[in-house]
Amino acid sequence: MTLVLVIVVLLLLLFIGLPVAFALAGLGTVMLALKGLPFVMVAQNLHGAVDNFVLLSVPLFLLMSNILLKGGVGRDLFDALQSWVGHWPGGLGIAALASCGIFSAISGSSVATAATVATVAVPEMTSRGYGKSFTLGLLAAGGTLGILIPPSIPLIVYGVITEESIGKLFLAGIGPGILLVLLFGIYCVAYSYFSKEYQPSAKVGREQRWRATMRAIPTGGLAALMIGGIYSGIFTPTEASAVGAVSALLITALVLRSLTWQGFVGALRQTVSTTIVLFLIVIGAKIFGKAVTIYQVPAQISMLFDTHAQSEIGFLLIVGTILLFIGLFLESLSMLLIMMPVLFPTVLALGIDPIWFAMYFVVLIEVALITPPVGLNLFVIQAVARCSLATVARGVLPFIGLMFLALVLLWLIPAIVTYIPYRL
Repeated sequence: MTLVLVIVVLLLLLFIGLPVAFALAGLGTVMLALKGLPFVMVAQNLHGAVDNFVLLSVPLFLLMSNILLKGGVGRDLFDALQSWVGHWPGGLGIAALASCGIFSAISGSSVATAATVATVAVPEMTSRGYGKSFTLGLLAAGGTLGILIPPSIPLIVYGVITEESIGKLFLAGIGPGILLVLLFGIYCVAYSYFSKEYQPSAKVGREQRWRATMRAIPTGGLAALMIGGIYSGIFTPTEASAVGAVSALLITALVLRSLTWQGFVGALRQTVSTTIVLFLIVIGAKIFGKAVTIYQVPAQISMLFDTHAQSEIGFLLIVGTILLFIGLFLESLSMLLIMMPVLFPTVLALGIDPIWFAMYFVVLIEVALITPPVGLNLFVIQAVARCSLATVARGVLPFIGLMFLALVLLWLIPAIVTYIPYRL
């Protein structure tokens, strides 16, 4: 009864429009008060929620992505990749996907990835006969790679909650990220063959290709530095965020000379604003998590799973169904902070690899980023393209299907996730 009541009240608070952070913190505080516990517990959780060295990487990764966004590196990446593959069937779509993948390996932010690449790719693709819904759906889905390909802010939070190695989580995201890029790329090629409006792009000359490639090399080098430095153990993910932020500033301000003072100030403001929102959600989730633990809600949910999902596949199907439902009205980080403390004990009890489960979970919350009514990437792409939300939503449907296919492949071939972090 307690479990149902907590879920109903939380959903009501969210449906009436109360911000996620305040819904979680408020409900948690009331639950603690009803138990007669002192309010000092709330203050302790306020401090404890963000008193973690690893979380320092979140604002630094955000600062790096915002600097790159203001510095216009998305255009450099897209122009370089387009010069190499733009004349292939579906080449512009492949260039956009590759740009999303590379920018994801730098920023760790889905919204920043979608906004950066879409700004330059939408006009190019639509002018070459790519359907508007297809183009916008591709870029919305491609943007979700920002929370899968390392560095990833949700994977950092997952590591903090579950006490798993963030370095291993980052490495585990490489395989699924490449898989999604391949599936999306195959769909782009198929679209180019069957679309009547598609117009092939002319092959770019050697000199123009060279200029575009040279301008994108510093950004590509930053992506290699981030992944290579973490993988080789030269620096931790938190140290990588600091190195990345400084490197992004040097590249955009001194090498490319594309970052203005106004752009830098804008990047700082956006970073502070987003960091405050994220940390408020983390604090609210911490208070709510403390309350539901005292009320033994996780134990009740574990009992439900023990009764109705006694196998790994049954558990995964139920988790997938729950995440797809709550993903209709919660954004990705909120889903992670609310659900993971509840689900993780059952993950361990069933013998599911926590690193593998992280990828399964993140792909599912990626779907939430492109499902209405609160899919953040849908709103970002809608704002860039200045079109209706329905146009973007129609375009993402095939990509949602491909993401479900990716989940099946991850279950059938776990090595897609586990080979890099455990074997290499």
